[in-house]
Amino acid sequence: MKKLINNNKPAKINNLKELIDFNAADYGDRPLYFYKRGKDVLEFTYKMMKEAVESLGTAFYELGLKGKNIAVVGDADPYYMVTYYAAANGGGAIVPLDKELDNDTIASFMDIAEVSLIVYTPSFNERMPEIASKTKASFFVPIVPDTGFMPDDSFIPLDTLLEKGKTAIGNGNKDFISFVPERDSVASMIFTSGTTGTSKCVMLSQHNLASCCNACVDATNFFPYNTFVSVLPMNHSYEVSTGHLALSRYGACTFLNDSIKNALKNFAYFKPTSLLLVPLFVETIHKRIWKEIDRKGMRKKVNFAIKLSNMLRKIGIDKRRVFFKDILAAFGGNLETIICGGAPLSKQLIIDFEAFGIDIYEGYGITECSPLVSVNRFGKKKYGSVGTKVLDCDVKIDKSPEEETGEIIVKGDNVMLGYYKNPEANKEAFTEDGWFRTGDIGYMDSDGYIFITGRKKNVIILSNGKNVFPEELEEHLSHKPVIGESVVIGRKDEKSGETVITAVIYPNPEETEGKSDAEIYDLVKQAVDETNKSLPTFKHILGFEIRKTEFEKTTTKKIKRFLIK
Repeated sequence: MKKLINNNKPAKINNLKELIDFNAADYGDRPLYFYKRGKDVLEFTYKMMKEAVESLGTAFYELGLKGKNIAVVGDADPYYMVTYYAAANGGGAIVPLDKELDNDTIASFMDIAEVSLIVYTPSFNERMPEIASKTKASFFVPIVPDTGFMPDDSFIPLDTLLEKGKTAIGNGNKDFISFVPERDSVASMIFTSGTTGTSKCVMLSQHNLASCCNACVDATNFFPYNTFVSVLPMNHSYEVSTGHLALSRYGACTFLNDSIKNALKNFAYFKPTSLLLVPLFVETIHKRIWKEIDRKGMRKKVNFAIKLSNMLRKIGIDKRRVFFKDILAAFGGNLETIICGGAPLSKQLIIDFEAFGIDIYEGYGITECSPLVSVNRFGKKKYGSVGTKVLDCDVKIDKSPEEETGEIIVKGDNVMLGYYKNPEANKEAFTEDGWFRTGDIGYMDSDGYIFITGRKKNVIILSNGKNVFPEELEEHLSHKPVIGESVVIGRKDEKSGETVITAVIYPNPEETEGKSDAEIYDLVKQAVDETNKSLPTFKHILGFEIRKTEFEKTTTKKIKRFLIK
C-alpha cells in the first residue's frame, strides 16, 4: 500500500497557549482523546480541552496561584493534560511526577520544585493524604474523588475547581485567558528518571516545548485521521512532547491506555494507525509474535511469505497486509507506523516489522532537549541510525580527529534553560561555548545520520586501554530467545586485577518454564558462547551471572543500571 505524504502541515506555534487556541480553532469538535471511566469509553474533544484549560487555569488564579508551580501525578487521563496546560500557561510551571515513586520522594520533589497544588488520578486517592502530610503544598486535587480519602478543606475535587473557574469567567474574570506566557519562561519542570542514581530537575521553557512540537510536526508524516494509543507514562517528556503536544497539532485522535497489561487488548479495540513506543515494548511484542508463530508451527511458512513478499515489493506489488493479516490483527489491523526512542533497537527487529507491514522509525532524544534531537524521516531511514537532526537544532560530535566516536553535543531552540537551583550540574552539562553535553557516545556519517554506540558513563575500559560499550553486547544478547534482559558490566578480577566483561542475565521465563537451574545455566551459557563467536576477542563476555527476578526499571522501562554492582 503506497503511503501518502502530508505536504499541508499545520501552522507553527510559539507557545503552549497558541497550541490550545490553534487546535480548538482548527479541529473544534473532533475527538482529541478517548478514555475509560470504569466500563465506559468517553470522548474528549479539542474544544473541550480549551474550555477545561481556561476554567482550571482561572480557578488556579482564583486560589491565588498565578505564577505558582503545579504538580500532576498518576495514570493517563485527559485532565492530566488539562492540568499540564493550565499550569504551564498561567505564568508558573507544570511539574509532572513519576507515579512509580514512593510517597516520601514525591513529597520531596514537590518541595524542591516549590509546588503549591497537586492534581492526581484515582490511583493516588489512598496515597495522597500521606503525601500531603509530608509536603508544604497547599492544595490537593483529585480528578475523581473518593470522599473517604479527603481529610480536610485543602482537598478540592477537580469538578469543583472547574465549576469555580467557569463561574469566574462568566463573571468577567479574563486574567488567565488574556495572559500570554513569555518566550523563555519556565513551562515545565521535569525530574530526570535517575537511571544513574541521581535525579535533577530540568527546566523547559515555553519556547523549548513549542520548538519540539514544531520539530515533531516537521519531521513526521501524520494526518488528522491518524489514530494512536498512548501507552507510555505521562510524566515522561517523550510521551508528552512528541505525543500529546505534537500529535494534537496534527488534529490526531489518541486512545488513553488504562493499563500496560491491557495494551494489546486496547490496540485490538481502538485499531491505531500509529504508535509511540520504547524498545522494550517493541521487543516484547516481537518475541510474542514469533512465539505464537512457532506455537502454530508456522515459522517456515511465515519465512517463505516474507521472502515472497519482499520479492513482490521490489517490483511494486505490496501484499504485506494480505499475507500477514493475522499478525497485524494483534494491533487492530490498521497499524502502519511505530516511532521508537529511549534506547537502542535491534536492526533485525526493524526489518522483521517492516516485512509484516509496520514501519519503525528510530529517533533520539533526551529530557534536557525537550526531548527530540533527531529522527529517521519517512522514506529516508537508515538502519541502526537514530536519524538526522530536527528543525532548529544543531548536533555535532565532540571528538579529536583521530577518534572514530565522541560525545554527542547539542545546541538549539530545544535545549533546556538549565537544572533548577543546581549550578554545579549546569556547569558540567554545557561546554564553554554553550553546547549541551548529552553523555551519549556516537558518530555522524557524511549524510548527517547519527549513530549511537553507548553511554559515556557506562563505558567499560579494559586494561589494554580499549573501550567497550555494554549496550552493543546487550543488543547481541537480546537476539537469543533464552535471554529476557541483560546488563553488561566490567568486574575486577580479585587475583589478576584485570577488568572482566560480565553479563548479568535475567532468563526469559517463557523459554525456561519447567526447567531446572542447571538446565537454565546450560542454555544461558550456550547463548553467551554463541554471542561471543560474533564478537572480536577483546569484546568477549568472559563471565555471566543469572538472576531470578527482572531488573528494576524506570517508568519508561529503562533498566536502572546503577543498581547493578
